[in-house]
Amino acid sequence: MHKKHIATPTRTKEILNQYTFAFKKSLGQNFLVDANILENMIKHAGIDKATGVIEVGPGIGALTEQLAIYADKVVAFEIDQRLLAILQKTLQDYDNVQIMHQDILEANVGEVIRSYFEPDQPVHIVANLPYYITTPILMKLLRAQLPILTLTVMIQKEVAERMAAKPNTKSYGSLTVAMQYYTYAEVMMTVPKSVFMPQPNVDSSVLRLTIRDEPPVHVQNETYFFNLVQACFGQRRKTLRNNLIRSFKETYDKETINELLEIANIDGSRRGESLDIEEFAALANVFYDAGGVR
Repeated sequence: MHKKHIATPTRTKEILNQYTFAFKKSLGQNFLVDANILENMIKHAGIDKATGVIEVGPGIGALTEQLAIYADKVVAFEIDQRLLAILQKTLQDYDNVQIMHQDILEANVGEVIRSYFEPDQPVHIVANLPYYITTPILMKLLRAQLPILTLTVMIQKEVAERMAAKPNTKSYGSLTVAMQYYTYAEVMMTVPKSVFMPQPNVDSSVLRLTIRDEPPVHVQNETYFFNLVQACFGQRRKTLRNNLIRSFKETYDKETINELLEIANIDGSRRGESLDIEEFAALANVFYDAGGVR
């Protein structure tokens, strides 16, 4: 029924040649040329005919096409004007796809979900994200508290590992804690660099982020909490005490910082990577309650 998938090397080359499309390095464009990987990714995302999907950066439509086959409706955000005509052509057989020419970082995604999907429809985000802007996109989507169930994204392998890391590992950092605050993060599969065109320098992973009903910890102020977590990882080899003294010197002197660590029941000679999210929350709340607005 369907002609050759977009996600094959020959079809991708045909499309690119037809439109004399040149990849823009600044937009991190790498197109996937393996339909099996996309189908697996969609299975991990839990997409079915009842589902609405938001996609970020459809490119020439390789993932969009697979989503259109499996989902009820797809709304894809594309920033590159040059791809709009290509997408119109490559996706012309699918009447359940809507392309938005918008920067995802500036878009009101909540408004789009309300406009394009049914009120009680399960909505997921599925995307092959450009490496250079993965974290800002995910943080924007998570902070917006959208009515979505999961985000399943193909991202740089090392970043996926950082987002799903456990305490006391090299990959564990402020990014891990931020992801854990909003989601349950799991690395679902590794994707070799050889299945992209052009081939990037590193492998990718598919990361599934399942949105939590509520954060696992109570914090007095989210922004303050994230700032403090970042401060604790400021210089990874330094102790918590030294990192906090360096970051909070405008607000607290050394003695006060030692007292606050004691109140939070946390040993200042530990390193940031040894704290779990509960300990970070306790520490941030003690610092915040002591009047430490940064």
